[in-house]
Amino acid sequence: MTIQARDSVLKIHAYVPGGAEIEGFDKVVKLASNENPLGPSPKALAALADSKSLHLYPDGGANILRQAIADKYDLPKDNIVCGAGSEQLISLMTQAFAGPGDEVLYSEYGFLVYSISAMAAGATPVAAKEVDYHCSVDNLLAAVTNKTKVLYLANPNNPTGTLMPKDEIYRLRRELRDDILLVIDAAYAEYVDDENYSAGHDLVKQSMADGSNNVAVLHTFSKIYGLAAVRVGWCFGPDNVVGALTRVRGAFNCSTLAQVSAVAALNDDGHVNASKSLNDEWLAKVTDALTDLGLYIPKSYGNFVLCRFPGGAEQAKACDDFLKSQGVIVRPVGGYGLVDCLRISIGTAEENQAMLKAMTAFFNQ
Repeated sequence: MTIQARDSVLKIHAYVPGGAEIEGFDKVVKLASNENPLGPSPKALAALADSKSLHLYPDGGANILRQAIADKYDLPKDNIVCGAGSEQLISLMTQAFAGPGDEVLYSEYGFLVYSISAMAAGATPVAAKEVDYHCSVDNLLAAVTNKTKVLYLANPNNPTGTLMPKDEIYRLRRELRDDILLVIDAAYAEYVDDENYSAGHDLVKQSMADGSNNVAVLHTFSKIYGLAAVRVGWCFGPDNVVGALTRVRGAFNCSTLAQVSAVAALNDDGHVNASKSLNDEWLAKVTDALTDLGLYIPKSYGNFVLCRFPGGAEQAKACDDFLKSQGVIVRPVGGYGLVDCLRISIGTAEENQAMLKAMTAFFNQ
């Protein structure tokens, strides 16, 4: 007899990251994983090079990093907890607040890790229908049952790039039961400057002030800060949430390299501004160019676009294959049920131009 994991774990379809290599190509245009095409801050690279204490355990409390985050965002340090990317914090959050017999709710095209973390915890994942690739507050509330324990809301959302306005998030919080934890995943918040956007920090503070303590916000250093390889993210939440995450996280879950590079990255506004300026310019150019080719693209507030093909799943698959033949890697999103779509990250000017050239050739063939 072979020992088996729980049934809920065996039913998980493991997360498949975006591709990075194509056979026959020494160099590829990689636009599959929403990475910062400018790479990390030079200050972060210098901090990594200066780190000489790899033989010592990290600061388990990530105190210097938490203080840097607190100073940057004007938040109380004691209400911040760090982890190995926001992905780890999602798993820990679900583990801490949901289990067998419970439900974890998210929008139809929400990040796949929400479902995976629910099943890993023995809980049931529940997806609420979206409306034209936008999260629907009404549909989320209609999907709530007496078993709902956690609601994940990615804003902006991945892979659609769409945004939920702050008045709708406020409404969701008002009409959601107080015993449900609302987790706002703000992985792409630094790319947004829309006046109708809120990363959710204000809602966390409101929940702390009124005693409900039922809102938390997640951030990552993997996107605009360009530190995907070192794995570092953070959560801002009330005492009960931060306390729970602190109990279930590993004692040294945030490495020394993650901590020192993240602190340095936080202090390099010039690199963040340059990254955002590049994205602002090319997000508009890529959207316009692909729309002109006949693709439908929901307005994106992240560093990527979702492209729906008029010819459906067959055309999307053919395009993905053609792009690979040209050395360009994008992201199929069939795992989200978006079989007629591809997600394309915004790269450097050279990378974007190469992708657009290949896309134009595909539609002209």
